[in-house]
Amino acid sequence: MKKLLWVLLVLLLSACSADKKPSVQLVGADITGADFAQDFNLLDHHGQKRQLKDYLGKTVVMFFGYTHCPDVCPTTMADMANAMKLLGEQANQVQVIFITLDPERDTQEVLAKYVPSFDRRFVGLYGDVAQIAAVAKTYKVFFEKQLEAGKSGYTIDHSAGSYVYDKTGKIRIYFKYGQKPSEIASDLKQMM
Repeated sequence: MKKLLWVLLVLLLSACSADKKPSVQLVGADITGADFAQDFNLLDHHGQKRQLKDYLGKTVVMFFGYTHCPDVCPTTMADMANAMKLLGEQANQVQVIFITLDPERDTQEVLAKYVPSFDRRFVGLYGDVAQIAAVAKTYKVFFEKQLEAGKSGYTIDHSAGSYVYDKTGKIRIYFKYGQKPSEIASDLKQMM
């Protein structure tokens, strides 16, 4: 009887310590398994054709915006740059991608100056008007041109969140606008 109790105790304890992965505690919204935002076919600010699969092996953060944006876009890009600083050497495992919603003004040359000014590793992507509209639709990104008087002629209202993909190319996290760099860095570490 004593031997039987011992065997049961060992089995019970081994069941409790089975290889369970600790649950992930994310600050951003966990969208693992979402069936949208799967790929794109655009050009980078070096003129190279790019798809999501080109970045397999890295954690990818994707943001849609435009270079003439007066507030949301530069703030988000600065927050991403600060998160990269917080990651230190681990930042080399992350690829931040900025997809323009303003292909009429955001040419390859404009993106080549703007995007890397936040961090040299960041990549800007562009396409023609139809390509950008199709990609935005695929990623459920809202954007709409707003005509206004002044030098630039228009602004663009747009969704302001960022998508995060793990190293296998699966969508995992959605960061809302204004996510703190420390929160971004924490979630990215969990994806590495």
